Amino acid sequence: MLRNAAALLFAALLSTTVLAAEVKYFPLPPGSGPRDVAPATDGRVWYTAQKLGLLGLLDPMTGQSQQIALGAGSSPRGVVVGQDGAAWVTDAGLNALVKVDPDRLSAKHYPLPGSAADAGLNSATFDRAGLLWFTGQDGYYGRLDPKNGEIKVWPAPGGAGPYGITTTPMARSGTPASTASTSPASTPAPAMPR
Repeated sequence: MLRNAAALLFAALLSTTVLAAEVKYFPLPPGSGPRDVAPATDGRVWYTAQKLGLLGLLDPMTGQSQQIALGAGSSPRGVVVGQDGAAWVTDAGLNALVKVDPDRLSAKHYPLPGSAADAGLNSATFDRAGLLWFTGQDGYYGRLDPKNGEIKVWPAPGGAGPYGITTTPMARSGTPASTASTSPASTPAPAMPR
């Protein structure tokens, strides 16, 4: 019986038409060392060129890419896109969050406070309130309010190691699966982004 079932499964697999996805590769400037990517709101693709200390913007329709300088000593790691279409970069070399305007391709820096020197910035995500949450591999996490530029940073409960971060979906009850607090600084650090 088991042999018959296995033979039937094998025959079904052989008779199934396999559809292959088309893969297209795009050349980037030599030495770019692309690390993270994020889709831009206009169909282009942002990428961090960590080895060159640049942010790239690739147009998959033309294959052309542009590079945006982020500053001397830059080592961009993560990139996410805000509601306004701007690219937000976690830059470990500058120890800053960097906002790049999608039209002017100009960079605005948000340095981390001295208490989080050499945080090892890595990843970021926006919560539903529009706050940018980020991690620092050397034992930090924090958030930036893009409306006023205010940055808050906390030591990670387990010390060094925070790497990735994401925004969670709503729980079935309609309440957030995790909560980002806006309480005064005297209270414990907030939960991660929602």
